[in-house]
Amino acid sequence: MNDNLTKSAAAGGGDNPFFQPWTGPFGVPDFGRVRPEHFMPAYERAFVEHEAEIAAIAGDAAPPSFDNTIAALENSGRLLARVDAVFYGLVGTDSNDALLAIERDISPKDAAHWNKVRMNEPLFRRIDALHRDRDKLGLSPEQARVLERYHLTYKRNGAGLDPDAKKRMAAITERLAVLGTAFSQNVLADEQSFSMTLETEDELAGLPDFVRAAAKAAADERGLAGKHVITTSRSSVEPFLQFSARRDLREKAWRAWVARGDQNGATDNKAIIAETVRLRAERARLLGYKSFAHYRLADQMAKTPEAVRGLLDQVWAPARGRALADRDAMQDIIRDEGGNFALAPWDWRYYSEKLRKIRCDLDEAAVKPYMQLDSIVEAAFHCANKLFGLTFTRTDVPVWHPDVKAWEVKGADGKHVGIFFGDYFARSSKRSGAWMGTLRDQEKFRGNVRPLVANVMNFNKGEPTLLSFDDARTLFHEFGHAMHGLLTDVDYPLVQGTNTLTDWVELPSQLYEHWFEQPQVLRKFARHVDTGEPIPEDLLKKLIAARTFNKGCETLEYISSAMVDLELHLLESAEDLDVGAFERATLDRMGMPAEIAMRHRPPHFAHVFSGGYYASGYYSYMWSEVLDADAFRAFEETGDIFNPAIADKLKSFVLSTGGSRDPAELYIAFRGRLPDASALLKRRGFSDVAA
Repeated sequence: MNDNLTKSAAAGGGDNPFFQPWTGPFGVPDFGRVRPEHFMPAYERAFVEHEAEIAAIAGDAAPPSFDNTIAALENSGRLLARVDAVFYGLVGTDSNDALLAIERDISPKDAAHWNKVRMNEPLFRRIDALHRDRDKLGLSPEQARVLERYHLTYKRNGAGLDPDAKKRMAAITERLAVLGTAFSQNVLADEQSFSMTLETEDELAGLPDFVRAAAKAAADERGLAGKHVITTSRSSVEPFLQFSARRDLREKAWRAWVARGDQNGATDNKAIIAETVRLRAERARLLGYKSFAHYRLADQMAKTPEAVRGLLDQVWAPARGRALADRDAMQDIIRDEGGNFALAPWDWRYYSEKLRKIRCDLDEAAVKPYMQLDSIVEAAFHCANKLFGLTFTRTDVPVWHPDVKAWEVKGADGKHVGIFFGDYFARSSKRSGAWMGTLRDQEKFRGNVRPLVANVMNFNKGEPTLLSFDDARTLFHEFGHAMHGLLTDVDYPLVQGTNTLTDWVELPSQLYEHWFEQPQVLRKFARHVDTGEPIPEDLLKKLIAARTFNKGCETLEYISSAMVDLELHLLESAEDLDVGAFERATLDRMGMPAEIAMRHRPPHFAHVFSGGYYASGYYSYMWSEVLDADAFRAFEETGDIFNPAIADKLKSFVLSTGGSRDPAELYIAFRGRLPDASALLKRRGFSDVAA
């Protein structure tokens, strides 16, 4: 750290809230005091403090022990973690130009800092010595796992490389940080720059009241009183594509949606993707791997690209058969209505809704009044109470935006478990999508530290807010992640909650979706927005029967994204990569129907390119679905979806363990065996579809 940064850090005290304890309820960050100018001094001091801590650990004259090396590492970097949690939470949920500028500035500095930490040769020698002697140290199973993860993390970050290779690895890591930040900011800029204003009744043709109300709210937010606005937020554009009778406007909205990050201007992401793929491939080669995909998957449940391909191929064929049959049926509807055009991607949701009415006698517009946001949140809480004895009580703690709500979570014994935040509404300052994050992680290493967990969504705000069935399922999905973060019960921060393998981390979230779809839950919480009456039995039966409708299309949307991710990262050399051509060639090779688009095209695929967490790992959702479909059977086999004995095993072997044990070992402890894909195929309705 240079002298200027040190002076800046030292001068950043005074009223900087990061240099003082959070003294409010439950230790929640004091968001009302945090201003953009606090972050750089806080980061600079945090880097200085962490470097001093690392130097002390690496330079300890005593022989390495778990306590003076691994435990000391777990206790280091506390200020940095504190600043990161608040900063990246705000960048994702309530950004502004000042925060985005800081993000561009801090991302390479942060990468450089962690390069120095994870390539510290004396420190790695201590970790390596402990790893060699691990069987003689008398470690607990969790301590052994923490040591193993530290050793593997340092090796996979280049700690064992020669000096020249380390230097190159550091340069790659820092450049990737810059590219990831630019990628996400470009997508956000494209999302903020597009809006389609609807001014006449003809332009609103086909839109039900709830879509109109959301579009009106979006217009009001932009100062366009009396008008309606469609944005590229998924919760805005998907309902428009589903209901709008104006084919020209559907095409306009769809093209803007899929072109985010791909507009050949200042916010175009194709060159960023090409450079990212090249650098990731080079990084993998430096570490001795054939490709980045081989590198990434070596530390996942899947282990190999062949295993991932095998699963995706197994599901692709029946899904494609189902999607093609649906396509032909929709083309028949177009012909019967007198249309003389071929079904296009911007038509799929519109004619799929017509087809659902024919096949299932089900209208999304009839379902949505029963899906009030507050009721669905209560349903998620109810299931957590029935399964794990948790209770949720509104609490007045600092929040980062007026729309955010907070609940104190208590266990069956009445003891404090953590704080849960819900940030549910779309706004222009928020990145699109849905996710779970933490402001503080659980640990017992420094006392009984309880977590601060947030769910972030992008629903269209209304009075009251109504959700689609898929939106409600997404809420349950993210709440499953929240359960993972709240119920974790480990000693060491490194292995808490969702700090586990990517293809295991989606099990709790996808498993939790199953409870939302259960009739007894829907009867209790799906109540009409105006009358309060429960969802009628005939509508409920239609809704349950239609659960697998359009699964062919949805599955192809997902698998195509996962496969393009995998294939890009299997490239051993990515020189002169034409991202668009590669995408088209991969989809053609797979036999992707022209009428269906990828769920996430590469230019806006933030899961993969705004950071590395899901790079070569987007397949994880389907790998986890094999697990979650089989795991829910454990409840169904007892005849009680809230069976307390199975729920206790789920808590003990999945939710409370975080990353403290090998996932395969944990699943066998929960279920008694590993699953196969048959439950997944049945859940998606493909058991009877010929490949």
